[in-house]
Amino acid sequence: MRIGIDDTDSPAGMCTTYIGAVLVRRLEQSGIRVAEARLVRLNPNVIHKTRGNAAVCIEAEGDAEMAFALACACVEELAEFGAPETNPGVAVAAVRPPPDFYYAALRDFCTVEEAVGVLESVGARYKGYKNRRGLIGAAAAVASDLPDRTYELLAYRKREMWGAPRQVDRESLFLADRATYPRTWDTVDRKNDVVVCVPHTPDPVLFGIRGESPIAVREARSCVRSEEPACEQVYTTNQGTDAHLLPGTIGELREGRSYLVRGTVAGLPVTGPGGHVSLLLEDGGAEVRCMAYEPTKGFRDVVRALVPGDTVAVAGSYKGGSLNLEKIGVSRLAAAVRIRPPVCPACAKRMTSAGTAKGYKCRICGARGREPEVERLERRIRPGWYEVPPVARRHLSRPLVRGVPGWEEALLQSDRKPGRNLHERP
Repeated sequence: MRIGIDDTDSPAGMCTTYIGAVLVRRLEQSGIRVAEARLVRLNPNVIHKTRGNAAVCIEAEGDAEMAFALACACVEELAEFGAPETNPGVAVAAVRPPPDFYYAALRDFCTVEEAVGVLESVGARYKGYKNRRGLIGAAAAVASDLPDRTYELLAYRKREMWGAPRQVDRESLFLADRATYPRTWDTVDRKNDVVVCVPHTPDPVLFGIRGESPIAVREARSCVRSEEPACEQVYTTNQGTDAHLLPGTIGELREGRSYLVRGTVAGLPVTGPGGHVSLLLEDGGAEVRCMAYEPTKGFRDVVRALVPGDTVAVAGSYKGGSLNLEKIGVSRLAAAVRIRPPVCPACAKRMTSAGTAKGYKCRICGARGREPEVERLERRIRPGWYEVPPVARRHLSRPLVRGVPGWEEALLQSDRKPGRNLHERP
C-alpha cells in the first residue's frame, strides 16, 4: 500500500516530511513494514504552497486500516491546523493510481475534485481536513512515478529546540561537501561561500543532505557536527531531476508552468533596478522575456554575455509573462562585432559621421571614408550549459553535475518544434 500526506505545514512552522518521519516510526512500531519513504515535489508555481510544495508517500506492507488510522492521528496531532492556509490531506491506496495525476500535479494544476476522483477510482481510503486541498498532494504522492530519482537525508530537531537558532558546524558542512561531491550536491555553495542545506525557517528540519544514493547522503551526513537530532530519515525524491520541465514553444507558454524553450537572443541583456537581468528571446516571430534575478548571483554574468543572434535553450517557470531562469544551454554563438568610424589615414584620428548614408569625415583634414571599422570581439561565453548557483537552485532543478537529460540536449540542438503534451516529453 501507499500512504500519502500533504499540506500539514505553514510559514510559521511544521514540515510534512517531519510528519512522514514520525509516521514511519509509528508504522514500524505497530508491525507494519515500511519499504520506502518518498519526498515528492509538485508544481513549484502553485500559489497555495507554503514553502517547497512537498508531499510524502510511504510504501508499506500490512494492515491498511491501521495505517490509515495512524496517518490521520499523526496529522491531527502535528499539523498546523491553526494556520488558515494549512489544509491537510491523507490517503491510503492498496492499488497505485495511474501516474498521470502525479504528472499533472507536478507540471500543471489540479483540483480537489480531481484528486478525490483519482482516489475513489482505486478504492483508496482518504480524509481531507478543512477545505481538503491537501488531498491533491496526497493523491499525487501515492500516484508518483520516479523514473529518475535522488535521495535526501533529513535530520530533525528535538521539539524543545524548535524556533531556537540551529547549531550546525559550518566547517563540517564544507568538509562533507568536499568528501562526497559530486555524489552529493547543494550542501554548500562553495563559490558564494554559503551554507545551503540548513534552513532558516521555524520548522523541525535541522539540515538536509541531497545526493545520488542513500550511501552517499549517509557518508556526507557522517561528516556533519551538529546539535543532537531527534531522528533522521532518508527519502527517495524527485528533487534534482528537472521532472517539472515541459518542452515549450515561445508564444504558446501558459502561466504557472515550467518549460525548456529554444530561441534566438533578440536584444542585448538589460540590467535593471536591484541587479536583475532581463533578456529577450525570439522564435518564429514570438518573443518572451527571460529574467535572471539578483539571488542567482554570477549566473547573471552568463546572461549578460549573450548577444543578439545567439541560439539558446532556457529553462524556468513562466510567471507574469516572464521565464524565471533556472539554466541556459548555449547552442550557437553569433559573431560579436563592434562598428566604429574609420581612422583617417592622413591624421591618424578617428573620423566622425558625415550624416545619414554619407559615410565619414575627418574633422582635421576633411578626408572622407565610406566604410566603417568592423572589429570582431572575443566572446566571454562558450557553447554549453550554465546553471544558477546552489544558493538559488529550486528543489526540482537538476544540477549539471548530474548531467543533462537526453531530451534537453536534443531540444537544444534541434530546430524542430517540441511537443505540447503536458505529461510527456521527447
